[in-house]
Amino acid sequence: MLSDIEKKEIEAEISHYPIKRGACISALKIVQKKRGWISDESLKDIADFLEMTSDELDGVATFFNLIFREPVGKHVILVCDSVSCWIMGYPKICQRLTEQLGIDFGQTSQDGRFTLLPIVCLGDCDHAPALMIDEDLHHDLDTEKIDQILENYKK
Repeated sequence: MLSDIEKKEIEAEISHYPIKRGACISALKIVQKKRGWISDESLKDIADFLEMTSDELDGVATFFNLIFREPVGKHVILVCDSVSCWIMGYPKICQRLTEQLGIDFGQTSQDGRFTLLPIVCLGDCDHAPALMIDEDLHHDLDTEKIDQILENYKK
């Protein structure tokens, strides 16, 4: 079941669209922010609330790579793998991240703290390489910065 808070936030988003289903991405983001990911049950509840079928909403959810349909860690690390980031040191950044976290891309650390994912572009090419942790953008990266950044999220 959607919580009263989730319903209220989704209803606020619905008010910006001529039909309920127009708010489907916003609704998915609202529920994901509260729960960490979108389970099958959550998807069905959102679909019912928006007067959509679960299949219709799942099509939207699986199209967007920032809607998580499986559990993720407390912090999601999105590493930009654009051409600019590759040229400016992406391979070294990735190697440092996988060493420090003990996981590969698509995995979650054993303590459940971090999930490591690639992303096509963060739009920060003039400050490559870049990554985002949760909603925090980090750029002009090198291996030393990676260690410092990860420390801030281990607390």
